[in-house]
Amino acid sequence: MIMMESAAAPLAPDWHVAQWFNSSSPLDLESLRGKVVALHAFQMLCPGCVMNSLPQAQRIAENFDPGDLAVIGIHTVFEHNEVMTTQALAVFIREFRLTFPVGVDLPGAGPIPKTMAAYGMQGTPTLVLIDHRGRLHKHTFGTEDDIRVGADIGLLLAERERSDAQ
Repeated sequence: MIMMESAAAPLAPDWHVAQWFNSSSPLDLESLRGKVVALHAFQMLCPGCVMNSLPQAQRIAENFDPGDLAVIGIHTVFEHNEVMTTQALAVFIREFRLTFPVGVDLPGAGPIPKTMAAYGMQGTPTLVLIDHRGRLHKHTFGTEDDIRVGADIGLLLAERERSDAQ
């Protein structure tokens, strides 16, 4: 897990998305500026994603104000490419009742998709927290307890409120 201090936090890289689900238009970090972003990278065939990180992402989406926090899923496929089609993903999203926007990561030059490579992700699930200014604050490979993630989001939301008050 990487957690960065505000002053040292770099800008989060752009996303490279081929298609969006649960969004009427393409999303990017610039359009979400002013909100905290919880980015969940996943694969449909990843047990840790299905059992832990996607349910956590859905709980976050349901429990935080969407005016303050955007939950974004990135389906980033680096294995089993032939079975994880966009048609299968559409069914998966519907069956698992995911309500937050989900983007399909663009393939890269090698086996690692573009957004996954841009963020230096080691695999899935990966959680990335981005502050209201678009700065990268947390990058976690694997799963993390809801209370810890909620506390980290709360800190970023409090920082956002402090900066709005100034």
